[in-house]
Amino acid sequence: MKSLTPRQRELLDYLEQEMARTGATPSLRTAARALGISHTAVASLLQALEQKGWIRREGRYSRSIRLLATADSGLPGRRVPIIGRVAAGLPLYAQQEWDGEIVVDGRIYRGDNLFALRVRGDSMRDAGILDRDIAICEPRQFAENGEIVVALLHSEEATVKRFFYRNTHIELHPANAAFPVMRYRLGEVLVQGRVIGIQRTPDQM
Repeated sequence: MKSLTPRQRELLDYLEQEMARTGATPSLRTAARALGISHTAVASLLQALEQKGWIRREGRYSRSIRLLATADSGLPGRRVPIIGRVAAGLPLYAQQEWDGEIVVDGRIYRGDNLFALRVRGDSMRDAGILDRDIAICEPRQFAENGEIVVALLHSEEATVKRFFYRNTHIELHPANAAFPVMRYRLGEVLVQGRVIGIQRTPDQM
């Protein structure tokens, strides 16, 4: 990769720190404010970083940035795949339909086969899990009562809820009084992972 100017290095360091901390790309406005420069200057620096092979901009309006880190770059982040369409019969960590990936702090998120899931709706709002958040999960096929898990319903629909085992059934509890408790027969719910962290995109902050 080509060498960087001091200002380009400053922006790259900032991106690495923010993406490791939040798992998402900071907005132009946020980056400009943090570095004390204009939006236009940030856009120019991003273009230079991309041309020099340090980043890749993806997605609509190029708001998503992928860090093209080498092994000796010092970046503490790790990439975790985000689940797209769920394929019936496969555990979530073995899915092949991915909806991109997220960079998380590898010093915090450890373990093998971590996966991520986009949260839909506000049913877990009171647990601090909001619509469009990204849940980081460790693969697991069991859960303790009260743990927040990713559960597969009828082998095809994934949901994030609090897990409770009863003698005759499974209860999945929301964290929002506007939503009912979900009750299922024992064979209808497959625990796929435990939620170990939440990442939020810059436009939600």
